[in-house]
Amino acid sequence: MRTRPLKVALLGCGVVGSEVARIMTTHAEDLAARIGAPVELAGVAVRRPSKVREGIDPALITTDATALVKRGDIDIVVEVIGGIEPARTLITTAFEHGASVVSANKALLAEDGATLYAAAEQHGRDLYFEAAVAGAIPLIRPLRESLAGDKVNRVLGIVNGTTNFILDRMERSGAGYSEALDEATALGYAEADPTADVEGFDAAAKAAILAGIAFHTRVRLDDVYREGLTEVTSADMASAKRMGCTVKLLAICERAADGQSVTARVHPAMIPLSHPLASVREAYNAVFVESEAAGQLMFYGPGAGGAPTASAVLGDLVAVGRNKLAGATGPGESAYTQLPVSPMGDVVTRYHISLDVADKPGVLAQVATVFAEHGVSIDTVRQQGKDGEASLVVVTHRAPDAALSGTVEALRQLDTVRGVASIMRVEGE
Repeated sequence: MRTRPLKVALLGCGVVGSEVARIMTTHAEDLAARIGAPVELAGVAVRRPSKVREGIDPALITTDATALVKRGDIDIVVEVIGGIEPARTLITTAFEHGASVVSANKALLAEDGATLYAAAEQHGRDLYFEAAVAGAIPLIRPLRESLAGDKVNRVLGIVNGTTNFILDRMERSGAGYSEALDEATALGYAEADPTADVEGFDAAAKAAILAGIAFHTRVRLDDVYREGLTEVTSADMASAKRMGCTVKLLAICERAADGQSVTARVHPAMIPLSHPLASVREAYNAVFVESEAAGQLMFYGPGAGGAPTASAVLGDLVAVGRNKLAGATGPGESAYTQLPVSPMGDVVTRYHISLDVADKPGVLAQVATVFAEHGVSIDTVRQQGKDGEASLVVVTHRAPDAALSGTVEALRQLDTVRGVASIMRVEGE
């Protein structure tokens, strides 16, 4: 074993960063044995230096993150501050000054991963980011390495624990969205401002990263279609139950049937109770991968939290440390296919549509005519009526999303349609 330690700079010491520092200290001997050299925490960059950080030598604390990554003796930089800037500049500066980087920054990787990859390659450094998607669940490395010889056609997953907790509570207790969100907040599963989670931004960033790796093409956050779950109602959950389904906020990345394009999207969807993702409860994550040779693979576990995320960071730290000692680097960007990302309108999907209609003869015929005019085939119809009002629930066969959207807009123009109560896609067949 090499006696000179690998020096690690930690950028950020919040929930995840403090866990990384703790594990580095308490598991120091094991980490050294696994890497082949000791690891030494050489500096910790924070915004509030006066805060007491248990187990961390105050002499290591600095507010000058730039000076820390420029030191020249740093071997590995662990970035857990998040956001676009100053993280992007700090990471590229670290590469320039000889350090490899382990990051948990999903937003930056989804927004401008190409810049980070290019800087890492230019300077011969590693960029590892297992913790950026699905917390402790090993997912990035299997896609980048274990399935590198296979052809991945689809990645379908629950990648946000907050939204899964909310939907799980709505299904199991009958609570409305606001009540379920309040419970998630009280239990610490939701942030004071939950927008990034409930509006799907967090999941969309992860979908961009997964699609880029799975399909060997560049997919940015702006390429991902996104819908949140704020419009999901108790009535939607009840309708799903009647269909033998449940509702999940899904990240879906697919290769087109002809192999000439890809799609990436995040939205609520009904999935059959028989699908493996339907049983994912509480704040857990799960990702379903479909490839040509390996077939169907399921990755499941805690998708967030200090200790689970730190576990993924430390796994990357070991891998990067080994590469450093061997004078090698791990996999970089693989974007050789350069496949275009198709818009949501081209995606072939199914709809569950609930309409409030007049309870009189001929309504169903009018509705069916609208579907036929837009080239959308109906799978099932359920109608209930009372006192001159009725509800009509239509589930379609698969059709281009643009055709389905056009159908809904045309339905709104019918005099006999009082309103569109809900629209939700159906997945996981």
